[in-house]
Amino acid sequence: MSDVQIHPSAIVDPGAEIGAGAVIGPYCVIGPQVVLGPNCWLQNHVTLAGPMRAGARNKFYAYCSIGQQTQDLKYQGEPTYLEIGDENTFREFVTVNRSTTSEGKTRIGNRGNFLAYGHVGHDCTVGDEVVFSNNGTLAGHVQVGDNAVIGGLTAVHQFCRIGRFAITGGCSKIVQDVPPFMIADGNPAEIRGVNLVGLERKGFSPESVKPIKEAFRLIYRSKYNTRQAIEAIRKDLPPSEEIAQIVEFIEKTERGIIH
Repeated sequence: MSDVQIHPSAIVDPGAEIGAGAVIGPYCVIGPQVVLGPNCWLQNHVTLAGPMRAGARNKFYAYCSIGQQTQDLKYQGEPTYLEIGDENTFREFVTVNRSTTSEGKTRIGNRGNFLAYGHVGHDCTVGDEVVFSNNGTLAGHVQVGDNAVIGGLTAVHQFCRIGRFAITGGCSKIVQDVPPFMIADGNPAEIRGVNLVGLERKGFSPESVKPIKEAFRLIYRSKYNTRQAIEAIRKDLPPSEEIAQIVEFIEKTERGIIH
C-alpha cells in the first residue's frame, strides 16, 4: 500500500486491497474483500463492506456506507458483489447495496455524482455520468442509463428502467420505464416532454434533437397507441442513433413505459 495515507483512527482489514495514493480519513472502516483503486479519497466515518471493487479516483464523503449486504429478505448469506467504476462522487449518507445472490452484481459506472442520502439498491445497474439528487432512491434491479438525472426525493420501483439522458422531477414516483431523453415528473409520474435543457448542455445539435421531439409527439401527443407510434416512427422519421435507442428501449420494456 505504497503512498497510502491512513488516519490512525481508521480500521482497515488486512484482507482489503488499497490502491496507491489513496487517502483514508478519520474513523473510516474498510472490511475484508474490499478492493479500492488508486487515488481514492475517503473523508471520514466512511464504511466500505465487501466483496466490492471500486476503481480509481472515487470520492467517498462522510457517513456514506457502500457495499453493505442487500436489504432483500431473500438473501441467504452467501458472498455477493458490488462493482464501481472510476471518478464517482458519493456524498454524505449515500448507501449502495451488493447483489442478493452470488450470480448477480450491483454495478455503477464512471463519473457519477450521488448526492446526500441517495440509495442504490441490490442488483441495480447504473451507467456513466449520472446525477442522483438528494434522496434519489432506487429499489432492486433498476437500470439507469448513461447521463440520466434522478431528481431529489425520486423513488424508483424495482425492475424499472431509466433511459439515457432522461430526467425525473423532484418527489416523483416512478413505477414504469422512462424512455431515453424524456422528462418524467409527478406522483405517479407522467412524461412531460423532452429533456431539451439536458441535451443542449451535453452538446446535442438542434438537428439531432428535432427527431427526438417528433418521436415524443408520436408516442405521447398523437392518437396512436404505443405499438402504432413505434410503427409511425419507423415509417416517418429519418433513422438516427437516438431514434433507434428510443425504439429499442420501448420494444424491450417489461413493465411498460410511463405515459
